Order: sequence, then structure tokens, then C-alpha cells
Amino acid sequence: MLPGPTPGTPLTPPGAGGFAVVDVEATGRSPWRHRVVEVAVVLLDGQLRPEAEFCTLLDPLGPVGPTHVHRIAQADVEGAPRFREIAPRLLELLAGRVLVGHHVTCDHAFLDREFARIGVPLPPVPLLCTMRLARDHLPEARGFGLAACVEAAGLGRFPAHTALGDARATADLLRHCLGAASCPPDDWVVPLREAARVPWPQLGRARSRPSGEPVLLVRRDPLPGLHPGVPSVPAAESAGDPLPGFPVQSSGPASDRPSDRPVEHPAEHPFGQPREAPEGPPHGPAHGPAHGLRPPRARPPAEARKETGAMGSSA
Repeated sequence: MLPGPTPGTPLTPPGAGGFAVVDVEATGRSPWRHRVVEVAVVLLDGQLRPEAEFCTLLDPLGPVGPTHVHRIAQADVEGAPRFREIAPRLLELLAGRVLVGHHVTCDHAFLDREFARIGVPLPPVPLLCTMRLARDHLPEARGFGLAACVEAAGLGRFPAHTALGDARATADLLRHCLGAASCPPDDWVVPLREAARVPWPQLGRARSRPSGEPVLLVRRDPLPGLHPGVPSVPAAESAGDPLPGFPVQSSGPASDRPSDRPVEHPAEHPFGQPREAPEGPPHGPAHGPAHGLRPPRARPPAEARKETGAMGSSA
């Protein structure tokens, strides 16, 4: 399994290259109508070595959605930052890197919409999908959800449907697939080169709120024993202190909530169907080259009309 970052390891400067493995938990399936309620980023360098981690719960400014899936209760996000408060740091973490995820178009779509709500367009960043990589280089998997792929790769258990747990497992899966003899170097060398050329916007960090209160990150404690090799460290010290000067408070161990089993995290995701990608072409001006991806299946008009109403609100 992916070892934890060495305490005190500095973050790679923006543009230095590498991979940003991301996972989001959301209040629903639609990036256009629902909000991100937890986000995690695991940084790997160009040789797939771990550099740092970032994770926080977010206040979605509305209902948190399916608690039975992501195990985030409304009380857990009280006092958590809003997306716009952590957006500057996310931009710094993602800059110059290939964006990686399991069904990455989904995670990218949610991030893209959250940044769009605060008036910041994401650049055309290259995407790398571990689901597609697993289809090519892990044919023995019983399915291609995250849990099935992790199991087939022999990577052990992980706390599914927690953003940091899924991001760590996806990073492990990325290393496994890219290390396979069947994986040509161009599957990841080319995206790295493309990512290094992408210009990224910058935002000034919000150290405090208008009330003068500090911006606190709120992190769910990782489940003990589910990530062999990852040291259990206090929340305020985890991730190599990715936000110097930003206190981190814990919402308590995720094991207080149901199920620490590796729940399936497939393309059909928590709700039995794929979380939506944005409307329109998948690789338009706002999207970079999508490596290891197949075009998403278009939803029939009747299916599109079944969407529920919005549960979030404006940023």
C-alpha cells in the first residue's frame, strides 16, 4: 500500500510535475446541481513516489445528501470551510500535475463546477483514469469499481467512500497499473509532459473569515488498520502540513459510522448509476486530453428527466 508522506516533507512547487490523485464525496450525482462535501488530494511525483496529502470536509451550504453512502452527517460539516475558502490551496496542489481519479471525469466535473461557481475556470488539464487503466491492465478483476480493482491488485482493505481513503486506494491502484508489464510508458509519460505546459490561475489565500475567525480544515480521521504502512498521525500533522497556518480539526474517526468494509465504488457509484459528467462534449475547451478514458455513454432523454432537484445552493 501507499506509504504515508514523511513528516516535514515540503510540497512540490507549482509546475514541478507529477500526479494529483483526487476524490470527492458529493451531496448527489449531478455536478451541476449538487455540491462537493469532502475532497482529498494525494500528490505523487513523476516517479509515483508520495509527496503529500490534503483532505477536508466542506460546508455544501445545504443538505449533505446520502449520509448512508458517504457517512457524513449534517453536524460533521458545521464549521467546515466552504469550497471558495480552500480553492486557492487546491489550485496550488493541482498546478502542473496530471489529474488522476477512478472514473476521473466525475471527480473532474465536480471540481470544475465548484471552481466555476467562484468564477475560476479550470485549465485544460490532462486526465488519467484508473478505471480505464484497470480494464487494460487488470483483466482478472471481478468488476471495475474501485473496491473490485483494489482487491484484484491485492492492495488490501481501505475505508471506501471517504475521500482520503478512496484517493489513497486510487494512488495505490495507479502505481500497480503503471507498473504492469502490459502498460506502455506513453500511458503516463505523455500526460506528464502535457501537464507541465498547462498554465494555472492563482488565488490569494483566505486566512480568516470576515468575522475574524480562522479558516479551519475539518478532516475525518482515517480508519486504523486499513492502510498498512501508512502511519497514524494526528490530523493537524497529517498530509505534511499542507496548509501552514491553517489549523485542522477532526470530526472523529470514520469508524464511528457504519461499515469499514471496502464498499464497491464502481462506475455505477454510490447511487446505482454513474455520477453525471457535464453536459456537452467531454473534451471541449475546459478539458485537457483524457488519457485512459473511453467516451461516456450518452444518457437517454427520458433518463435525464428523472433527475432530482438541487440540494445545494450557490457558493
